[in-house]
Amino acid sequence: MVRSIVFAALVLAVAAAPPARAERVLTPMAHLWVDPDSSTADVGTADAKRLAAIPSATWLTGGDPYGDARRLTRAAPPQVPVFVAYNVPGRDCGGYSNGGAGSATAYRRWINRLASGIGTRTAVVIVEPDALASGCVRSSLIKYAVTRLSRLNRTGVYVDAGHSHWQPATTMATRLKNAGIAKADGFALNVSNYRTNPELIAYAEHLGRWHYVLDTSRNGQGPYSGEQDWCNPPGRGLGERPTTATNTPRLDAYLWIKTPGESDGECRGGPPAGRWFPAQAADLIRNANPPL
Repeated sequence: MVRSIVFAALVLAVAAAPPARAERVLTPMAHLWVDPDSSTADVGTADAKRLAAIPSATWLTGGDPYGDARRLTRAAPPQVPVFVAYNVPGRDCGGYSNGGAGSATAYRRWINRLASGIGTRTAVVIVEPDALASGCVRSSLIKYAVTRLSRLNRTGVYVDAGHSHWQPATTMATRLKNAGIAKADGFALNVSNYRTNPELIAYAEHLGRWHYVLDTSRNGQGPYSGEQDWCNPPGRGLGERPTTATNTPRLDAYLWIKTPGESDGECRGGPPAGRWFPAQAADLIRNANPPL
């Protein structure tokens, strides 16, 4: 009788579980999407055109994400579009990129709209850069986003985990677990930052056995050694081109998550965060490693 009850419970558990994804979205054979209508392409300068020809992520930062998610996932196949969900309440701890949804309820509704826009089509979503590392955001909201998006069986979900020079690996591993990484494809490191690939890979190994992606959009010359090293630092360069062929265990892709050439904020002569910054774009191209 006990065996029958246990067996019945197992059957119910399997039946209630979401359908398993046939394979990871970011396989070594996957090709990343270049959006011909990206914000960089719209700038129209020579530098912008060079950068716009390389796959980079599309940031969804407010409003209704349904339209952009639907448009890009319909246009991209057989390539894979990468989105950044960046609308959690209290984002950036009130810094240059502050804002986000007005409430937890509004944020959950926003995530639902993003999921509906993607639907059954293929995509990758980077969930809320800086949120877990900064500690300014409730992990329950990140967990909601991860849980909702992971139900889409053709969407790869990567939870942002800051970078290798921010939180100790043990601290970040705990935050990732609390945010539901068990349901995600892995985590993302170095979004909008400059840490080197070897340092990031070593940090990723200490975080755990999860898969991960690295933002290499601006780490070709490593981090800046002066003050305010995160905000439009001079002398930086583009890093590895986006690819899923990394030849590194559990490293699913090098991605350009931060849009190269867009300002970090109003520092060092830069415009507001997210605006095109010609001097920075020229710097990144000139110092690219490997060369552009």
